[in-house]
Amino acid sequence: MKTIIFKDDLSEAAEFLKEGKLVAVPTETVYGLAGNGLNENAVKDIYEVKGRPEVKPLSLMVSGPEEMEKYCEDVPESAKKLAERFWPGPVTIILKSKDIVPEIVRAGGETLGLRCPDHELTLRLLKLSGVPFAAPSANPSGEESPKDAEKVRAYFDGKISGIVDGGLCSLGRESTIIDMSRTPYRILRQGALSEEDIQNALIENMTVIGITGGTGCGKTTGLMELEAQGALVLDCDEIYHELLENSEDMLSELKTRYPEAFPEGVFDRKALGRVVFNDEEALKELNAITHKYVGAEVQNRLKNHALNGGTMAVVDAIELISSGLGKICDYTIAVVAKDETRIARIMARDNISYEYAQMRVKAQKPMSYFSENCDYTISNDDTREEFRYNFRTLIEEANKNGRKK
Repeated sequence: MKTIIFKDDLSEAAEFLKEGKLVAVPTETVYGLAGNGLNENAVKDIYEVKGRPEVKPLSLMVSGPEEMEKYCEDVPESAKKLAERFWPGPVTIILKSKDIVPEIVRAGGETLGLRCPDHELTLRLLKLSGVPFAAPSANPSGEESPKDAEKVRAYFDGKISGIVDGGLCSLGRESTIIDMSRTPYRILRQGALSEEDIQNALIENMTVIGITGGTGCGKTTGLMELEAQGALVLDCDEIYHELLENSEDMLSELKTRYPEAFPEGVFDRKALGRVVFNDEEALKELNAITHKYVGAEVQNRLKNHALNGGTMAVVDAIELISSGLGKICDYTIAVVAKDETRIARIMARDNISYEYAQMRVKAQKPMSYFSENCDYTISNDDTREEFRYNFRTLIEEANKNGRKK
């Protein structure tokens, strides 16, 4: 067999692939040994020529995200968004396979990896041939993955029909593999695309709503509405209290700055309150410490929610704007109420005196601050039923207006 080298004219290479012959193709990572992924005999030849055990499944190269549902079923929205973000690019997404894909490609399994290579010649060849490519790296099993056409020829000259010479691969490292066929999503192989990039993209593709307002404004009712719609609720005040129980690093910083809040070495929240509620500078320093730890924990929980297939989350924080958390939200909502209403709610909720509740309200920013810095404002001075109705209406309006990030 003569191995033909192709450069610009790919028409014959496309015909070879349609006929079930093997052609090595360039990608941004390494060269792949490609065959028609829907042709069982071509796939058998890939295993034989490469010396690859047939118990190891192959992935398919496709020309774009629009082909995901052609070969896979139950494709989650997160997978489509990830493909739109990184394809063409070095990420292989594993999904539930349709029966159109031969069992030999899947090595008898139910899942299939899809990849869209970032190389102009191979993308053009995919379009010309009209078939997906089963294409593991173009090297005999156990040998170094090739980054140029000459290395491929050294391996397979006379054993395959052609090699598309696309020059030196730009990355020289295999694609990252993520399994999105089930939750939680898992990185199976760390490759050219970092795990952090994938996690950040999944978070960005979620709808994240920010809710803020002073203590006693009654944000909880709104949070319950969103939770009923499937949102992950991140109450930053609750997260702060959890961190006070289990974050040694945060407690250490607080103890260093506010030793009077640790009588006999034990943290006392009211003692801390007496310090910061009457000292604006001390309150700013407290926020600087807590925002750092709470913000990191919010990001961690958003990441886990995204990896579990979550598509919506809500961040509830009095300091949503000043902490910087508002920047990760698609839109922000200010829940406002009159001071006397807030004081009454705080007294009933926390079983504290009027004076202490009033001190907490006065220590916080005015309602105008929240309204001026949020995308939407809703008043909560009426009954719970009225507020729930108005809140649902507001969410519908905000979702129709679209995301800002």
